[in-house]
Amino acid sequence: MKALVLGIVVLTVAILAILPAGLGWAGDVMVFLRGSLPIIAIITGLILLFTGITDIKDRADSKKETKKDN
Repeated sequence: MKALVLGIVVLTVAILAILPAGLGWAGDVMVFLRGSLPIIAIITGLILLFTGITDIKDRADSKKETKKDN
């Protein structure tokens, strides 16, 4: 229950910080997002690349095991 209440409080503070009537951090948040999106895209691309390579290796291994069983 504490986690739920704390989560709601943190979300409320974060939303109020972004609003112009609140802390007015909207500009700073946008600068941060613009700067971090390319890095997030690179990390996501690397994860997908490694996942794809692992999938290809797993398929090759399963084909080898299937041939051994026959």
